[in-house]
Amino acid sequence: MIHTRRGFGGACAAPHHLAAQAGRDILRDGGNAIEAMVAMAATIAVVYPHMNGIGGDGFWLIKRPGLAPLAIDACGPAAGLASREFYAEHGHGYAADSEGAAPLAYGSSIPTRGPLSALTVAGTIGGWQEALAFSAETSADECSPLGLSTLLSHAIRHANDGVAVSASQKALSEKHLAVLSQQPGFAERYLGQSESGEPIALEEGARLRQPALAATLSRLADAGLEDFYRGELATRMAQELEAAGSPLRLADLNGYRAQRVTPLKVRLRDSEVYNLPAPTQGLATLMILGIYDALSATHGISEGDGNTPRHLHALIEATKRAFLVRDSLITSPECIEGALEDSLEGSIATQQAQLSPEALARQAEMIDMQSALGWPHEPAEGDTIWMGATDSDGTTVSFIQSVYWEFGSGMVLPSSGVMWQNRGLAFDLAPDRLRSLAPGRKPFHTLNPSLACFDDGRVMAFGTMGGEGQPQTQAAVFTRIARHGMSLQAAISAPRWLLGRTWGDVSTSLKLESRLAGEMAQTLAAMGHEVEVLDEAFSDTLGHAGAVMRHPDGQVEAAHDPRSDGGAALT
Repeated sequence: MIHTRRGFGGACAAPHHLAAQAGRDILRDGGNAIEAMVAMAATIAVVYPHMNGIGGDGFWLIKRPGLAPLAIDACGPAAGLASREFYAEHGHGYAADSEGAAPLAYGSSIPTRGPLSALTVAGTIGGWQEALAFSAETSADECSPLGLSTLLSHAIRHANDGVAVSASQKALSEKHLAVLSQQPGFAERYLGQSESGEPIALEEGARLRQPALAATLSRLADAGLEDFYRGELATRMAQELEAAGSPLRLADLNGYRAQRVTPLKVRLRDSEVYNLPAPTQGLATLMILGIYDALSATHGISEGDGNTPRHLHALIEATKRAFLVRDSLITSPECIEGALEDSLEGSIATQQAQLSPEALARQAEMIDMQSALGWPHEPAEGDTIWMGATDSDGTTVSFIQSVYWEFGSGMVLPSSGVMWQNRGLAFDLAPDRLRSLAPGRKPFHTLNPSLACFDDGRVMAFGTMGGEGQPQTQAAVFTRIARHGMSLQAAISAPRWLLGRTWGDVSTSLKLESRLAGEMAQTLAAMGHEVEVLDEAFSDTLGHAGAVMRHPDGQVEAAHDPRSDGGAALT
């Protein structure tokens, strides 16, 4: 049994131990939790390339003592050339017939890999930049910020010296070898060669060096993060993106800025929980927690019900209600139905209305605590990383970073070593849909970090990877800790479930880890759930969760997921 790490300084949690250690070292050097998270974000981009990278997007939640939580949206929009017409010209999409009648579909999906899938700006570096600016603005005058050369030093060293390939990187490289090996630059950077010269997955424990990426991070340390969008690095990347066939251009990079936004929040009986607004599914996570609290009040779900069929059924049915709302509402912020025109705050207000006590109570009333709602549903894919940090001054950060699918587009830019995301797959090429592709629009994001402020003064950052499973796992972890008395580590290590399709599968069944087999599975099946028991006791497909918590007396806690290569590091 892994126990929750506890101390009285700072704490970091990440799905790779080297990232957690990088954050801890920054805290020891006098940095704050925001600076530690930048170091962790850079490091995880190097050591866990199948899950994230600097060619992807990111989202932040930051709680500084005495200030309201701040959210940073570091999601890149679609390129100026990324129109339905552009994809139709390349044989993908919809085109009207000669009579101007309804569109005809042919090759109607955006390509899943390669240059045409790299259609959105990579926003995560802009998020680092905005978070550091907020840190400088809100720090005491006598506190000098740590320089980028310090914050990026761990990542640069690991990229130059090499890191041991993880079991999950090897497995996912093998799984997608046929497709990824054909993408520009991928085989040279992330694959080995057989005796006959064929590309093969690197073995677990093999040394992976990334000198081009090390040089890029060194360039950012010297020239500043601005260089990624409006400097020499931006110019080189734009040239290589265009040469490969991506619709992205230098103007798209030049025009990008991460945004500070007002987070969504839900009031629970003992806390307020925060998450990101559209284009993320943060609304769904908060709705699940709010609906569960409403069910607890009306149906008497007690602490003794933790990890029972009653607990799981309530969360699963709350998930269904939340996903139905999410899939009818969440899109690029300016396209939210019913929002005030051209108003980001109007979009957020529309989403926030779904989190009112009255709205949550109505959703809870539609749940039958004895019977499952039928669930044919098309889930969203995606892989990512979540990390958390808290410092001795009380600043707490919940952060998430991703390239969408494993290894993103698979395209690696030759001079920079940057692997670009394929987040644009979330767009629809059909016209007049909720998430139709248009230049400048933001794609739907599964990414959503959470942060809870308890009435007793505790602050907890928590989250997970896992696409459609993110809201489900976050709800499981939070309710186990806040409602059913489990420790951070026990809540994360406990057996989990996933409602919906796992990677490479077509079923939308309720997947249970093997530790939930037997009476639990039988009872849920009797309630009408389509149950499927997985072979693994700790399944990688059910997410890599983590949490850090700060108590009002200065005690800190951190926990990581045994399903990942994670670590929890304290100062």
